[in-house]
Amino acid sequence: MKSLLPLPIIAIIALSLIACSNVDNDDTTESVATPQEETVLRFSHFWPATSSINQEVFEPWAKKIEEESNGQLKVELYPSATLSKPDVTYESAVKGTVDIGSQAHGYTSGRFPLTQIAELPGLSSSATQMGCILQTLYEDGTIANEYDDTHVLFMYGAGPGTLHTTNKLIKTPADMRGMRIRRPSAVAGDIIESMGASPVGLPANDMYTSLQRGVVDGLSFPWEAVTTFKIDEVTKYHTNIPFYSSGLMVAMNQDSYDALPDDLKKVIDDNSGMALAKKVGEVFDRHDLLALQSARDQGHEVFDIPDPLNDPAWKGPLEKGMQKYLKDVGDLGLDAEGVYEKAKAASLTCEV
Repeated sequence: MKSLLPLPIIAIIALSLIACSNVDNDDTTESVATPQEETVLRFSHFWPATSSINQEVFEPWAKKIEEESNGQLKVELYPSATLSKPDVTYESAVKGTVDIGSQAHGYTSGRFPLTQIAELPGLSSSATQMGCILQTLYEDGTIANEYDDTHVLFMYGAGPGTLHTTNKLIKTPADMRGMRIRRPSAVAGDIIESMGASPVGLPANDMYTSLQRGVVDGLSFPWEAVTTFKIDEVTKYHTNIPFYSSGLMVAMNQDSYDALPDDLKKVIDDNSGMALAKKVGEVFDRHDLLALQSARDQGHEVFDIPDPLNDPAWKGPLEKGMQKYLKDVGDLGLDAEGVYEKAKAASLTCEV
């Protein structure tokens, strides 16, 4: 009986049947894994791209997250406040405008009143100690409720804020009377005011031009930040006094964190907490020393007041500013004195 189909078509059908048979019966054929989709996390902060904190902490941190997630997580860094303004970066993380944000607590006055108690004079003498105090208070629950709207990755601190001025060396509080001094936070503002100076609120990124134009006469700034923001180009007088300490944080949008599978959450968790707080502190402390030496090498005038709370001239005004801040926080119905006592205990535990 002759086939009703032409020979070429019969051949094609036969080959197709053989191919299908091979697929069905070959148990050794390996399935090809579908690659996981990459999740991009946008990380906004105000530090310049060339700063030590960006190059020595945030960039290696982002790389480590990508490596440990096998490329499933990619952290995109946005330095110099290019994605969110310095004073709204935390709120941007809350709302999801950014996935991760780093901000100084003092940039939003009244937002973190209990946290900023750790900024008071006498509690920390280094960035490492300050970061440890903040992370301790967060982990033991003392200040945790101020961050209920985000997933905190880690706290960190800068070194003690010292005084840097354009035209006059400050040796005593009396020298500050009538001066306009940039205030980085409510804590520093109260202390500056107690000295008879006028505190002026300005973000770090605006400091250079404000000093250059005479909008302010000086500022309270950690040594590392003096070189990072090129403040040493417009100031030549420095009072090396632990005036206050700045607290900062890195926080993640809660929904961005919750959306991750458990294995990727673990990558984030493994690169969070106290270890990161101390790492940032070590970077800051090293660069604080380098910046101080740089000022001396440039021939700037540097006046040292290493222990102002035991200095007759400085003790009174500093304590007045401290008590005002604690009273203001207490007036909000918060346990300011209790948190202050816990901060002092953490200070001893974290002492380097």
